Amino acid sequence: MTDLVAVWDVALSDGVHKIEFEHGTTSGKRVVYVDGKEEIRKEWMFKLVGKETFCVGAAKTKATINIDAVSGFAYEYTLEIDGKSLKKYMENRSKTTNTWVLHLDGQDLRVVLEKDTMDVWCNGQKMETAMMLVPRQRDFWTTDASSLAVLGRVCR
Repeated sequence: MTDLVAVWDVALSDGVHKIEFEHGTTSGKRVVYVDGKEEIRKEWMFKLVGKETFCVGAAKTKATINIDAVSGFAYEYTLEIDGKSLKKYMENRSKTTNTWVLHLDGQDLRVVLEKDTMDVWCNGQKMETAMMLVPRQRDFWTTDASSLAVLGRVCR
């Protein structure tokens, strides 16, 4: 990668994805890599500014790299995820997810709980979860807003 101009790490439910962008400022060449895999390649572009849109992760999350001229032959590269700036997306994500990194039975695990859907992800795999009925008062039962996922072993 000779014209590498930007690198971003994007934390999604299925893992942290590395996005790399090459931009040939004389040829207009644009190459987008996601986790080392080439997603977009455009060799000769007459327009040096613009945007490139692609998908990231298991949920095919929409990502866009914006290329803007700052001055002369200087360019600014910004990443949007789901139509929001990376910063805004990550701020929103911190409100809608909980993430834990732990070491269990000799294995490193990254566990993500999506609070809005109650989906649980472990090392990039969506886990099966179940809602639990929990007694709240003597004659009332309700669904508890928590999920249970068993990681690494079977419970008996």
